[in-house]
Amino acid sequence: MQNCPKCHQSVSSRAVTCPYCRTVLKAYGHPGITLHRAVGDTALCETCTYHADDTCNFPQRPDAQECTLYDNMNQHQLDTEQLRNTSPDLMHSLRLYCQQHPTLLGLLGLAAVSVMLTLIASK
Repeated sequence: MQNCPKCHQSVSSRAVTCPYCRTVLKAYGHPGITLHRAVGDTALCETCTYHADDTCNFPQRPDAQECTLYDNMNQHQLDTEQLRNTSPDLMHSLRLYCQQHPTLLGLLGLAAVSVMLTLIASK
């Protein structure tokens, strides 16, 4: 469930319009695409990654109050910081490597068994 940006009532995430105040919640003709709205007088472009890297071609740029492509650059900074702060431990990394390369581990096991058998047979 999400809240309507206008009346703040709880509405279904699938709702195209708010059943209480009829505010459009999704982009016209695209009910699966979220329509982002600016809070207050601040334009969405001020915190959008597409505006920051100059790849936005939205006609209302830089004063857009509503946008379907909005991508919050502050959220990306938080995600990047969280990824830097979490370092996987050695056992987790080893387990992940083993899951991703089972064929290589099988070949190494066969090579080890072959070397052991060769050493035993040469005695």
